[in-house]
Amino acid sequence: MSAELFGIEHFTYIGITAVLAGAGLFCARKFAKTEKAQNVILKSLALALLISILTNRLSQVFRYGTTRWEQIIPDSYCGLTSLALSIAVLFGKKDNDAYHFLWILALFGGISTVVYATFLDQGPTIFYLPTISGLLHHSFSATLAIALLLFKQIHITYKKWYCTLFGFTCYLSLGAFLIGCLGLSDAFHIYTPLISDSPLTTWVMAPIYAVCYTLLLLTIELVRKHITKKKSAKKAHCNKFV
Repeated sequence: MSAELFGIEHFTYIGITAVLAGAGLFCARKFAKTEKAQNVILKSLALALLISILTNRLSQVFRYGTTRWEQIIPDSYCGLTSLALSIAVLFGKKDNDAYHFLWILALFGGISTVVYATFLDQGPTIFYLPTISGLLHHSFSATLAIALLLFKQIHITYKKWYCTLFGFTCYLSLGAFLIGCLGLSDAFHIYTPLISDSPLTTWVMAPIYAVCYTLLLLTIELVRKHITKKKSAKKAHCNKFV
């Protein structure tokens, strides 16, 4: 009997993960006041993410009883995002360009995949290595993205729009290499849809993503300007009576 989507094991994992991540981020925000302490937390999460995604890829290499080294390279958006984000945090600087492409994929991709983990039935239990490592790297990915926002390591702005264009170009180029040179049947949903029996291939999702991300950036910018305007008005009002 395998683990089931929305089964007891799945709900237990979601509950434990949500509590641990929430408590950890709350304590980090409350007690990690210095930039040095915050960096230690971020790099620790990034290291945990790197270990979990590498474990997941290695488990795929040896999963079917034959050694398939082409599986070591992530062929999904979430997999490559976990790998790239962990490396960007471990070796990159604050607010580096990679963050501006990866944060939203890590956050929403990580959370949505943990909640709707369609790969749970690949093993007898949730602790089957490809399954648990897959759940863990998605969980760490989302948690790390939240931590970056929490510690203000990234300044979200429409001025960094080109990071998304460059990022998707890299992902699709890698996908084409995996399919054309290494013989994979698909990568990054270039051919197969994200959800079975739907039209949601990359070519359909990309324009939808572009519109939604543009609206998100616009909303953030408008909220930021509104807050700045209110602060300026309040400051001017206070100075009036000084």
